[in-house]
Amino acid sequence: MIERLQKYLSGAGVDSRRKCEELILQGQVWVNNTIVTKLGTKIDPQKDTVEVKGKLIKYKEKKYYSYILLNKPKGYLTSLSDPFGRPIVLDLLKDIKERVYPIGRLDFNSEGLLILTNDGELTHALTHPSKEVEKVYIVKVKGIPSSEKLKTLSKGVTLKSNYKISPCNIYLLKITNGNAILKIKIREGKKRQIRKMSEYIGHFVLKLRRTQLGPISLKGVKPGEYRYLNKEEIKSLKKII
Repeated sequence: MIERLQKYLSGAGVDSRRKCEELILQGQVWVNNTIVTKLGTKIDPQKDTVEVKGKLIKYKEKKYYSYILLNKPKGYLTSLSDPFGRPIVLDLLKDIKERVYPIGRLDFNSEGLLILTNDGELTHALTHPSKEVEKVYIVKVKGIPSSEKLKTLSKGVTLKSNYKISPCNIYLLKITNGNAILKIKIREGKKRQIRKMSEYIGHFVLKLRRTQLGPISLKGVKPGEYRYLNKEEIKSLKKII
């Protein structure tokens, strides 16, 4: 069975496909004792010997994938480890034996929907900008932004250091204690994007929660809890690939 090297590495559980591509470009991957740095290189997993950073990647006849929906609470890092010993999202998956990786990120102070999986192909699809997967956030900001400010953001803006924000949908849901609750729908996932958008119009984020990623909703999952996606949910995600 011939397949692309980065797809094989991702399917073997090395990391997401994007990260595997980076490993190849960095010269960290060897095929039959030769460094491979060209993306798209094809191999036969049953015949070729593949190593990553000197570690042999064993061929697996069949890969079983796990898809987990987590309601991330505030105060957890969306990473696999932390040198400072801060809590990470994997600490919440106490009964999960499989090695899974977060799809995308939510920063330390953000909450809400996070999908974790060992399916590298799906991870690549959901995080690649070309797929334009919609993400929905409920955001509490300080003060009450004017309709003009919200309209400006919705049309797309360029922030500092040429940080470009594409057009999006923003709705004012309600006002509470002098602060606004917004619903924001975006189709990109740049680092701290929602927070930077809010700062741009002078209304800092007080609370940020992601409620939807593509067809998957957070409904019914309490903060800190998780569950496996059902077959229909997995099928709906696979349509994005």
